[in-house]
Amino acid sequence: MENFSFYNPVRLHFGSDALYKIHERAPLYGRRALIMYGQGSVKKHNILVKVTNQLSQAGLTFVEYGGIKPNPVVDDVVKAAQLARKEKVDMVIAVGGGSVIDSAKVTAVVAKSDIDAWEFMEGKAEPTDALPILTVLTVVGTGSENNAVAVLQNHKVDKKIGWRHELMYPKESFLDPSLTITVSRYQTACGMADIIAHALEAYFGDGQAPLADYFSVSIIKEIMDIGPRLINDLENYKLRARMMLAGTYALNGTTAIGRGNSGDWGTHAVGHVLSYMYDIAHGATLSIAFPAWMKLHLDKIPERIRHLGRLLFPNECITAEDTILKFEDFFKLIGLPTRLGDVGISRDDRIPILQLMNKVNVSGRVFPLSEEDRQAILNLMITGGKL
Repeated sequence: MENFSFYNPVRLHFGSDALYKIHERAPLYGRRALIMYGQGSVKKHNILVKVTNQLSQAGLTFVEYGGIKPNPVVDDVVKAAQLARKEKVDMVIAVGGGSVIDSAKVTAVVAKSDIDAWEFMEGKAEPTDALPILTVLTVVGTGSENNAVAVLQNHKVDKKIGWRHELMYPKESFLDPSLTITVSRYQTACGMADIIAHALEAYFGDGQAPLADYFSVSIIKEIMDIGPRLINDLENYKLRARMMLAGTYALNGTTAIGRGNSGDWGTHAVGHVLSYMYDIAHGATLSIAFPAWMKLHLDKIPERIRHLGRLLFPNECITAEDTILKFEDFFKLIGLPTRLGDVGISRDDRIPILQLMNKVNVSGRVFPLSEEDRQAILNLMITGGKL
């Protein structure tokens, strides 16, 4: 096990009354807020008005920036930061899922600086301050409510990348599972794939960390247990709560304790290319990419993949190949794609996909990917390969 330092300062409020703590907590950070949200669902389902009522009850004023896209773009962050400066807000409140929260995180940094947002994203500039960030989670999957990571895309440079900085930890996150009940079956399934992928990225991280393995496997087991039932019972509060907590734990740093890094993340890099090019839901790119990634690594780490299967399915005599098929079967069971053709991407699209993968140097932290590896993963995402 590697030496480590663990830090996560986010105050979580979890449960059916979580939203109604905002009027107590928000005044600790100022008197005026910028509220950021997506493309209408929080208005349609009266979540936004519940948040603004809480702020008004506490005597706070606010301005709004809506329209954040499911695959968020840096342009919105630039505009939101300009609004934050103009309106002299004291905090940023994200009401939505990972795309909104990620956008709010970078907005909070850019609003306290005159540096271009993408300079921060690419690590070319170091922030020194940020507005306090509060989040109200309405779509589960990214874990962004409990970490310091943000992912954005920039169409000017053909990139979708992530950036981590401790200034982007939310101060407080309000997690009410009932706010996720209106999320569609498909988007709920995509969130499940994202949670599983986060656990797998950590599992395939550097070094030996048995307890971290058990953390990751337990998160995957939880999703595999509740997934099929929740997909067929979307208004089940108890199952929604279990998914929400699993999503938070999957990427709050817990699964990386004792490892040499936070995980491999090569599969996420592949997924970012697909979602950038075709605007596919993030979770759907991962249900396609992760089985392909594991198939590519069957000859390199067969025992590691087999060990994963034995932990997940202890009562079965399972091989590494069986393990991968189990994941594909689960993704299919909850209605997710496992091949590029399932989302309308044909063999004819191979060249532009590979070109962008090579341009942005898609790779992993633990298992670097060569151009040949990228070609192989792409072929596996198209054909599935033979096991």
